Amino acid sequence: MTADRGLVLVVEDDPAIAELVRLYLRRDGYGVHVESDGPGALEAVRRFKPVALVLDIGLPGMDGVEVCRKLRSADDWTPVLFVTARDDEVDRVLGLELGADDYVTKPFSPRELVARVRTVLRRTGDPGGGDVLRAGGTRVDPRQRRVWAGDVEVQLTSTEFDLLAHLMRRPGQVFERAQLLSAVWGYAAAAGTRTVDVHIAQLRAKLGPASPIRTVRGVGYAADRG
Repeated sequence: MTADRGLVLVVEDDPAIAELVRLYLRRDGYGVHVESDGPGALEAVRRFKPVALVLDIGLPGMDGVEVCRKLRSADDWTPVLFVTARDDEVDRVLGLELGADDYVTKPFSPRELVARVRTVLRRTGDPGGGDVLRAGGTRVDPRQRRVWAGDVEVQLTSTEFDLLAHLMRRPGQVFERAQLLSAVWGYAAAAGTRTVDVHIAQLRAKLGPASPIRTVRGVGYAADRG
């Protein structure tokens, strides 16, 4: 099968898991390059410009958290899906706060992992449509997937962008956390509502006073009307 969906970088130090992920991604039409440590991952991102990273957290040399931190600090917003054997909420929240787009805990279904990669890339590759969205001091251009807080352009992960755009397309409408999980992530039953809270906090931190997002206590979140 041709790799017509682009190259995915798999960073995993367990050869059996790496090969399983590689096979399933290849079946779904992705090219795959595998690295087994953090420094190799950073070099591979530079060389191959992958469309996404499937990044294990527990890596030799440099763990996946540090790899993600270095990418984001270098203004590289390639979608990252963390894979880890740890299911601690602190780890999960830390990964999301660093700018990861999704998070899968071992043992995982290879089909589910591929589906999540596909979902992240579908959001990233689909510019959507419609006019520029405005609320408060925030502007969102759905076609170019660009965001401004005041006059300053803000870099968002693909998940942060889709969450913000979803709220701003429906100004004033209050969404429960489970509704946002279903609409933005696409798998409400597989993720905790804490995921939404972390992404909202990240958006507010990046947008600053321009943020149009407000909390509706006991219910969820809404975007102010423009």
